[in-house]
Amino acid sequence: MKLRFYGYLNKFIDPEQKSLQSVEQCYYLHYYKGRQTIKDRIESLGVPHPEVALILKNSSPVDFSYLVQPGDLFSIYPYLYNIKLRPEKSLLPEYPAKPKFILDVHLGKLARYLRRFGFDTAYRNDYQDKEIVEQAASETRIILSRDRGLLMRKKVKWAKFIWHDDPQAQLKEVFIRFNLGQYYPDQESRCVNCNSKLIEVDKAEIMERLEPKTKKYFEEFKYCQQCDKIYWKGSHFEETEKMLNQLNNDH
Repeated sequence: MKLRFYGYLNKFIDPEQKSLQSVEQCYYLHYYKGRQTIKDRIESLGVPHPEVALILKNSSPVDFSYLVQPGDLFSIYPYLYNIKLRPEKSLLPEYPAKPKFILDVHLGKLARYLRRFGFDTAYRNDYQDKEIVEQAASETRIILSRDRGLLMRKKVKWAKFIWHDDPQAQLKEVFIRFNLGQYYPDQESRCVNCNSKLIEVDKAEIMERLEPKTKKYFEEFKYCQQCDKIYWKGSHFEETEKMLNQLNNDH
């Protein structure tokens, strides 16, 4: 069979694989044995299924369960940022609400950034892959990872592979992919350390814990009941606004 991958999906593929042969017009000739689904074939080449939005077989859409046949020609597309596919064609189910995330152990700084913007973000530095997949399924979370093998697990429904090493570039990737700008600002704030929701607190209640300049110059405060951290306007919140403006300008 022949396959053509579009856009960033090509970054997942090693063209030197033995089962691939590059042929005309950017297509690969792919060799396989036995009864195989197109999902199995795509992932065998290194492309996680949550990154595939559309598969056309001889110009007609098919889903991941399609059993490949000799002579089939496939066009395989990533998430299409500027085109909204009809539900019957799209292989990426629409996320039902404001995004919630779970991140692998390599993305601790990104987790703090997402929490800063008020997004419910589960993260631990000792997560096991199976645990991430199970928690994502039970809590309806989007998996963010730099591990392709994790994203290829059968139960993974919503996920994104993170390309960049720099945490701010990672944040930009996620903001663009899931259109997160539409959710900020809102009334929800989260602790960057533990992900708990912050509550508003009266300055008088925490006065004895504040540094002299903080007492003098700031009036609005929020508090994390879980880890006992205090946030004030002028630190956490103004820096978040600056980061958002930078993301919007870059985009």
